[in-house]
Amino acid sequence: MSVEFPKQKRAIAGSAGRAKYPNLNLARIAGTEQYCRHIRAAARALPMSNKINPKRREPTAAAAAAGAGVTGVATNTSSSTGSSSAGNTSSANTSSSSSSSLSSAGGGDAGMSADLTSLFECPVCFDYVLPPILQCSSGHLVCVSCRSKLTCCPTCRGPLANIRNLAMEKVASNVKFPCKHSGYGCSASLVYTEKTEHEETCECRPYLCPCPGASCKWQGPLDLVMQHLMMSHKSITTLQGEDIVFLATDINLPGAVDWVMMQSCFGHHFMLVLEKQEKYDGHQQFFAIVQLIGSRKEAENFVYRLELNGNRRRLTWEAMPRSIHEGVASAIHNSDCLVFDTSIAQLFADNGNLGINVTISLV
Repeated sequence: MSVEFPKQKRAIAGSAGRAKYPNLNLARIAGTEQYCRHIRAAARALPMSNKINPKRREPTAAAAAAGAGVTGVATNTSSSTGSSSAGNTSSANTSSSSSSSLSSAGGGDAGMSADLTSLFECPVCFDYVLPPILQCSSGHLVCVSCRSKLTCCPTCRGPLANIRNLAMEKVASNVKFPCKHSGYGCSASLVYTEKTEHEETCECRPYLCPCPGASCKWQGPLDLVMQHLMMSHKSITTLQGEDIVFLATDINLPGAVDWVMMQSCFGHHFMLVLEKQEKYDGHQQFFAIVQLIGSRKEAENFVYRLELNGNRRRLTWEAMPRSIHEGVASAIHNSDCLVFDTSIAQLFADNGNLGINVTISLV
């Protein structure tokens, strides 16, 4: 677009001024202020596409710069800096301006990313629709998990079609999605190819009930785990001290059986688990392990020792406790715990009861 400016007014300079600056165009000086006002007005009238985009400005170099022997009966649960000279003041101001523009641009990118991720929200579960992305005939998206349960598009009620939306898949590859555990405090943003792997091991993911078995479906933050155990699993015995005896009764019971007990020491709570299961056909085994009611990082500060002792025999296992985030299933599957069969158990048992010495130590 073109902008017309008014004719500059003539200015009369004093004789002193003309004598000092004989070649100065005083009429132009007099009209400078009004000229600048019209320049600014014209700039504001320009369309946005013709204005300088602060995100594309390159920063300057300056801007880029309790006691032993305690015995408890386990519960059966099977039921930018620097200085510059005056001559560099202009450069410093320019660098500061560039830094401010870059900061604003960064905030804009974050907002843009948030706007883009909202386009990938599933209208059913509000999770993100990630590649491969399929759409209905009208272009509406739904996540793979929900799609398998639907008979029509939840947005337009039209038929679901196996149409790949390659454009949205390309956009998804350049967008960072928040972790699904952001509600529990995770601030990570990841590309979709890394999202699933991160969420499986995210330290902010909710904790499941650590009790063996699948009967309890509770999950929640770490600071509520002990409250849940005390309210919903009141039968579990808790002993104080770093050196205790874990007594499992009636170890000759048939089938799969679990024994659980809590141990409190060093300001933390530990869960002692003894499981009896048939890992191989017709061959029953016992698996004993200790898990910390805490994170894996906290668990690295401790070591536990399990010991079967009696009849001048001793069987010992020592390891780092598992975090309840990891659970005990994988450890048992890999035999990463104290393992012994029924015949070994009978060597240390007394009238069908088995005592295991448990010691927790700081690393």
